[in-house]
Amino acid sequence: MLTIYEYAKPEYEQALTQLSRRGDADLERVEPQVREIIRRVREEGDSALKEFTLRFDKREPASVVVHDWRQRAQSVSAATRNALAQAAERVRRYHEHQRDNGFRYTEGGIELGQRVRPMKSVAVYAPGGKARYPSTVLMTAIPAQVAGVRRIVLLTPNPEGEVLAAAELAGVTEVVDAGGAQAVAALAYGTQSIARVDKIVGPGNLYVTCAKRLVFGVCDIDGIAGPSEILVVADDVANPAVVAADLLSQAEHDEAAYPLLVTLSRKQADAVCRELAAQLEQLPRRAIATPSVSEHGFCFVAKDLAEAARVADLLAPEHLSLQVRDPDAMLEQIGAAGAAFMGDYTPEAAGDYAAGPSHVLPTGGAARFGSPLGVYDFVVRTSLIRYSKTAILEQQGLLAELARMEGLEGHARASLIRK
Repeated sequence: MLTIYEYAKPEYEQALTQLSRRGDADLERVEPQVREIIRRVREEGDSALKEFTLRFDKREPASVVVHDWRQRAQSVSAATRNALAQAAERVRRYHEHQRDNGFRYTEGGIELGQRVRPMKSVAVYAPGGKARYPSTVLMTAIPAQVAGVRRIVLLTPNPEGEVLAAAELAGVTEVVDAGGAQAVAALAYGTQSIARVDKIVGPGNLYVTCAKRLVFGVCDIDGIAGPSEILVVADDVANPAVVAADLLSQAEHDEAAYPLLVTLSRKQADAVCRELAAQLEQLPRRAIATPSVSEHGFCFVAKDLAEAARVADLLAPEHLSLQVRDPDAMLEQIGAAGAAFMGDYTPEAAGDYAAGPSHVLPTGGAARFGSPLGVYDFVVRTSLIRYSKTAILEQQGLLAELARMEGLEGHARASLIRK
């Protein structure tokens, strides 16, 4: 079960410090292979993309571009489509609040402002592998659509009906049947059948993450994603069964996922561990969840709520569940978290599917400087500057003074030449 560390014991702070550095992903281990994949796809295009799909996925798609994806999306049941449509509507409604129309203002004859425009094309990645994630399609493509992006390409290996139905609801315009580093390379550089994009977003495995880091600069990316994680802060009135269920909701994602817990007593920690053991026995994906809990599951027994908040802030979790008497007061003490789930009745699963905010969140402590995926990730901003004749004549001396301070006489003269 969870490895438990109690406050004031020597290993407590050491374990906390080590865990705060969990985002140091082992990308170097796969980087040589990923570099070679990117090189081949960049030089050979579709043929390399098909070759790598055959090598890694053991299948050969008829075409890397799925031309009949809208027809295939109709294969899902009415109940499935209805559930996806309800989730899509909630996700869209939330992200419409993130629209940014820019601004303009004038002072002393100088007009200043910021223009906000959508990117022209983006790719959204939905993983295959251990599970299918139509929810990820909704959570990545809908913010792009709300931003006004006209070309939205879905990257996903061997897409099934649920994923394609989600793509249709989310405003996807193209589907590429490919995954892994080779898919990232194809959309970053373009191939014979696929035009390049301005940005690639969405979670993936170590190879996908490494490829995104390597193509950054050729196009933009959303961030460097690691294993999924949840940190539950539970006081002594929290229900151990509910806490355990929330921990397992992340543990079942991947063997490398982090189910983390902060309690105020060893008694509560032990109660949660008993519930974890009981619920694991009944979990269909226990073969995945068990190593997650045993190898990456940790509990810190804090002396009080202030210490619990310090632990949470230091770990800067992707998902933060506050199962305490006053979650609002506690959140005020925590600066870094990808998404905060407030109170006993707010499961992390709600954020994964239908609450509204995108479930693509910073992992590995990146919430210290990163934010959830949103509309703002799919726009570019332009600064607007316009001087009147009176304004430039008044500011010429200042501009020349600052330019000459830096030894740039050409800058000074470009200001002074205007009469």
